[in-house]
Amino acid sequence: MRRLALKIHGWARNIEPVVLLSLLVVVAGVWGFVSLADYVLEGKTQAFDERMLTALRRPDNPAQPIGPVWLAEVGRDITALGGVAVLVLATTAVIGFLWLRRQFGMLTFVLIATLGGLGLGALLKAVFARPRPAIVPHLSQAYTSSFPSGHSLMSAVVYLTLGALVAAVVSQQRLKIYVLAVALSVTGLVGLSRVYMGVHYPTDVLAGWMTGLAWAALCWLAARWLQRRGAVEAPANGDLL
Repeated sequence: MRRLALKIHGWARNIEPVVLLSLLVVVAGVWGFVSLADYVLEGKTQAFDERMLTALRRPDNPAQPIGPVWLAEVGRDITALGGVAVLVLATTAVIGFLWLRRQFGMLTFVLIATLGGLGLGALLKAVFARPRPAIVPHLSQAYTSSFPSGHSLMSAVVYLTLGALVAAVVSQQRLKIYVLAVALSVTGLVGLSRVYMGVHYPTDVLAGWMTGLAWAALCWLAARWLQRRGAVEAPANGDLL
């Protein structure tokens, strides 16, 4: 056992910090989702979820969200950033860019990562089949089940994956941080807008974030592994994802 522990310690020392961090994100995301899903299935989060939704509506009129009138319109605009149409357009634009650069390996990988995330979200929704919130009127159309939030999950998958691609082609560290910070911010705002619109419970959004982050980190690790083996093209500057 001691010999095994020493081998694991030696392996951990040799691994790159960013790779180790990504592995931790995957493990933490999966563990967090499983734990949260267990609480949701047992009904332990229902009171909290409903309390948060009603706190975002006016007591005298649950159809009216708190804040100025224009904030509801902003919420609809932001929530659209996690919708299928916008995400398809963003992914298509990146695929076109990769096609023009003749990076067909990365193009295929982006397609698989995006469609895989979409399939994962659809599968989880079908498994849990949680009804949409009924305690407040919806301010946005919703057609599928509630847990996890598909907008939160897919915005994390798409924007973080695309953010990693952009970060890989810039050399300055502050630019890399900026790109990833923007991707995280957009993902966060999309999730918050779903609660504000009344179409998701807070725990739906949290589960979507956990799943999306874990999937994006796993895809990043896979892309890096494939780049080292030449199956996926590295950026022109030679940096890996």
